[in-house]
Amino acid sequence: SIDISLILEKINKKNKTKIEDNRKVYRPWGWYDALDSGENFHVKRIHVNPGGKLSLQSHAKRAEHWIVIKGNAHTFIDGESSILGVNQSIYVPIKSKHSLENKDSKNYLELIEVQSGIYFGEDDIIRYEDVYGRII
Repeated sequence: SIDISLILEKINKKNKTKIEDNRKVYRPWGWYDALDSGENFHVKRIHVNPGGKLSLQSHAKRAEHWIVIKGNAHTFIDGESSILGVNQSIYVPIKSKHSLENKDSKNYLELIEVQSGIYFGEDDIIRYEDVYGRII
């Protein structure tokens, strides 16, 4: 006889893996994992490879909050540079020019990013400088 509960369990495990895999988005500097979202927020876990640098960019419709959970984040927000360690955070206001870098040559940087605003699409990114040639 066929045990339907075992079949359903296998299907759920397989689908869960697909859903989790689709949350992770790879970029030249590392990757991010979309953890949660709602009407006015998105939460991401960001992993920056050793030596990785996010582009100097701004967003017209969202602000960001960065909380470091591993490593040291070298941040640049509207001309101000900061170095954040574990358990430190910084706020990136809407329309602010900002960048993030992992200057460590051996260890990765990890942070939680909480985006708040009215729109979270990739087309809300204006890039000003990018070491990976992604300026349009």
